[in-house]
Amino acid sequence: MKTILLTGFEPFGGECINPSWEIARALDGQLIGDARIVAKCLPCVFGGALTSMREALHQLKPCLVLALGQAGGRAELSLERVAVNIDDARISDNAGHKPIDEAVIEGAPVAYFSSLPIKAMAAGLREAGFPVGISQTAGTFVCNHVYFGLQHYLRDSPVRSGFMHIPLLPEQAAKFPGQASMALATMVDGVRVALNIALHSGADLRESGGTIC
Repeated sequence: MKTILLTGFEPFGGECINPSWEIARALDGQLIGDARIVAKCLPCVFGGALTSMREALHQLKPCLVLALGQAGGRAELSLERVAVNIDDARISDNAGHKPIDEAVIEGAPVAYFSSLPIKAMAAGLREAGFPVGISQTAGTFVCNHVYFGLQHYLRDSPVRSGFMHIPLLPEQAAKFPGQASMALATMVDGVRVALNIALHSGADLRESGGTIC
């Protein structure tokens, strides 16, 4: 059976929960067509997260990879277009590391694009009633670090891969008046729809769209 690798992160920044991992583990073992979802939790640590991702790719040999990450302040499912080769942390990771102006991978290209059909995914999610957008930046913290490393590892592979940022959960956002959030069940359903489109779509749509988040 084919495997879809779906990753999320452990909590970070003083939080006790990370919705990216809650979504991934909720979908673990489910079938999308003839492929089974396998969820992996990555440490929110520069370097360590890439080691865990590389081990999962080697072990599972997936046909599709989607990495998820929490993005406070976003109100929609954000399909990331670009991963950049820079670590520039505003806060420390869970191991106390705070790299500034360092390459994710020395000698690698400046950036990679998602190999997922992100515009087809966005269109399908929108048609299904989910708040969704295409983001032109995944930031410079551990999410982008993992995204860049993932695209680098699979650069010569036919395996489609990419990254999606997701909003905070309501219980997280409640601590910050006016902060956007989304229910876990909604995000789980949305990611399932996104994976189905990614698995079964051919060429991506050609239409304008995307914002700098």
